[in-house]
Amino acid sequence: MKDLLIAGVELGGTKCIATLANGRGEIVDQAQFPTTTPDETLRALEICLHRWWNGHRFAALGIASFGPVDLTPQSPSFGFITSTPKPGWCDVDVARRLAAPFPVPMTFDTDVNGAAIAEGCWGGARGLSDYAYVTVGTGVGVGLIVNGLPTRGLGHCELGHVRVPRLRGDDWPGSCPYHGDCVEGLAAGPALKARKQTEHVSAVPAEDPMWESVSYALAQMCHVMVLASGPRRILFGGGVIKGQPHLLSRTEAMLRDSLAGYVTLAGDKPFLQLAGLGDRAGPLGPIAMGLSLLGIPEPA
Repeated sequence: MKDLLIAGVELGGTKCIATLANGRGEIVDQAQFPTTTPDETLRALEICLHRWWNGHRFAALGIASFGPVDLTPQSPSFGFITSTPKPGWCDVDVARRLAAPFPVPMTFDTDVNGAAIAEGCWGGARGLSDYAYVTVGTGVGVGLIVNGLPTRGLGHCELGHVRVPRLRGDDWPGSCPYHGDCVEGLAAGPALKARKQTEHVSAVPAEDPMWESVSYALAQMCHVMVLASGPRRILFGGGVIKGQPHLLSRTEAMLRDSLAGYVTLAGDKPFLQLAGLGDRAGPLGPIAMGLSLLGIPEPA
């Protein structure tokens, strides 16, 4: 399995990372491109994939994209980015365009679901079949894994846009263009920049009252997750968490207070933890997806 190669593309709103890795998640080659226009960005990724194909003949292609995306295989727009607020990217065919030249299986999912799957393979969720991965950065995204698989249905998980009870006394309206004060509108990087009128959220001191509101919103989102699907662990990543590590312990304390003993968060470790793979979770996501597509068991 170590000699088996998987090609993966993590398509983000700011940058794209293409990764070639073996069956143990060891990176063989990697390239990064800015996310500009669809044609320019996808063309750069196509050139990279062709170079790897000519030299290595990868066995599967995984694609993990920012969204919203269409994940229904029977849909005419399967593999498309759909109603994104990112200019120029609505109704763009990502998956079929990138996969078409290569006679190998392709799998497509959201970027945050990919990161969650990678955490199950090599990171902080190994051995678990029910867990969540949350990224708090440009947006708030949740990869919710239930019985070993990302949730499906009407669409993919969008818990970052759930409306939650507000911290008492906090009347800031939020910045989500769709929902105002949903979790993303209260806790994502752009929301915090708008609230503090700064470009450097990481420099806002830990004692600033804003972080109490952010922690509370994240705790209420986790409350919903715990009661809806019962994850055994919730992992966190993203630039906001990385820049303000105190948020995790504050959020966990608020979560436990909110649950009020109705659900017991068992174990001798924190229920909310940093992602085990750190910044590698995103790029390794499509690699883990490709391995799963081929039916390869969890790497040793």
